[in-house]
Amino acid sequence: MPRTLFVVNNPDRWPLNLPEVEVVAARVYLTDPKYSTLRNCKVYNLLRSYAYQSLGYYVSLLAEARGHKPMPRISTIQDIKSQSLTRAISSDLDELIQKTLHHVQHDRFTLSIYFSRNVAKRYDALARQLFNLFPLPLLRAEFSLIKSEWRLKNINAIATSEIPPAHSSTVLALTQDYLTKGRAHPTRKSPPRHSLAILADPDDATPPSDAKALQRFADAAEKLSFSVEMIDRNDYGRVAEFDALFIRSTTAVDNYTYRFARRAEAEGLIVIDDPESIVKCTNKVFLAELLTRHNIPTPRTEILHRDNIDEVPKTLGFPLILKQPDSSFSLGVVKVEDEAAYRKKVEELLEQSDLLIAQEYVRTDFDWRIGIIDQKPLYASQYFMARGHWQIYNNAQTGDEHTGDFKTFPIELAPKRVVQTALRAANLIGNGLYGVDLKELKGRCCVIEVNDNPSIDSGVEDKMMREYLYERIMEVFDKRIEARREGRLRL
Repeated sequence: MPRTLFVVNNPDRWPLNLPEVEVVAARVYLTDPKYSTLRNCKVYNLLRSYAYQSLGYYVSLLAEARGHKPMPRISTIQDIKSQSLTRAISSDLDELIQKTLHHVQHDRFTLSIYFSRNVAKRYDALARQLFNLFPLPLLRAEFSLIKSEWRLKNINAIATSEIPPAHSSTVLALTQDYLTKGRAHPTRKSPPRHSLAILADPDDATPPSDAKALQRFADAAEKLSFSVEMIDRNDYGRVAEFDALFIRSTTAVDNYTYRFARRAEAEGLIVIDDPESIVKCTNKVFLAELLTRHNIPTPRTEILHRDNIDEVPKTLGFPLILKQPDSSFSLGVVKVEDEAAYRKKVEELLEQSDLLIAQEYVRTDFDWRIGIIDQKPLYASQYFMARGHWQIYNNAQTGDEHTGDFKTFPIELAPKRVVQTALRAANLIGNGLYGVDLKELKGRCCVIEVNDNPSIDSGVEDKMMREYLYERIMEVFDKRIEARREGRLRL
């Protein structure tokens, strides 16, 4: 694991004894040359004050300059000083604040947050949300009751001397839990060079990778001397601790995955999927316009809106396909057979989006999926239609009836024009990890869509390449982290 430093005012007065944690005086950290050259290090800044140009301020500032992972970062130190941001946070979390504090009998309440938690479980949800917004190791939130409504008034750091003695054992346990949470391999023979967070959601109904595949990603990263932690949506405040973020939960612009990607990119991490790829790939209107502009072959496609409802069927004929712009896993994609069904479905979908995609129906027994990483082809699979259905996924069924069969090929055995067309399409998006869906019909090859966050499940996409598939992806992370550290990669 990365080396962990707790930087404090006076180590002799530090109240918590933790294994694998080095407690360092602030002046020593700032002035001893051995710390300026240290690599792969997490720095928890636990000084009494973060005032401008104070020791606490300089610990976080120089930690960032040294390529360490400080908590808090300078941006967080500035955020806690902003009253306007505090008011905005109070508004955004209003429902949770009222629900959590409704039982409090006084008109003031102080919530102490120790490494994202409170000593009382009833306050954990609010503590976690505030920590995610203001990632400080020890944090105090002060609330006031104003006209029967609780309002967040101030956010401040807690000095270790202010931890009540009665809380010490609990704070020690919470800190230890935070430092070890999510480690895929807590022990290893040699210190890692990089740290990787894999974001996954155990409640995701259609996860892009199953548990076995996630473990194989972790194993591949370990071989390259990464430390790996599995994180979930509650770990937003921890993003800056890592060198890289790999998102393996279904992405969307309007959910937590995009916020994680944005924060990771802002903090200088290598991130897949990057926010731009999420925005571009998850909107089929954008893809339709992009592919048309660059002459990438697709089924005949129209961007549908209220002014061309009458014209689209004349152009495409029936049956035709209607797609919500942000549809995935065949959800929000429907086939309409006639005018009546078309009219009804269009009205339903236009209530959710001002623009839709209408596409000619192209019947094939399977779709090609070409996996691409770093603008190079990675794997090739055929996904067959679900039994008795026109799509790969039949969302009206469960179990074996839900999806069709598959075949996986070495990339060099996939049709050359399919691979080349997939590369042309994916390279318009970026250099991340993509899965391009294509159809072949009567000598014609056309792109259906470009997916960020493509499915990589054990026994399916990895059937031919096995461990090498995971290693190839992790090698891209490794190469980019090294390039960033050497100043060869612009973020």
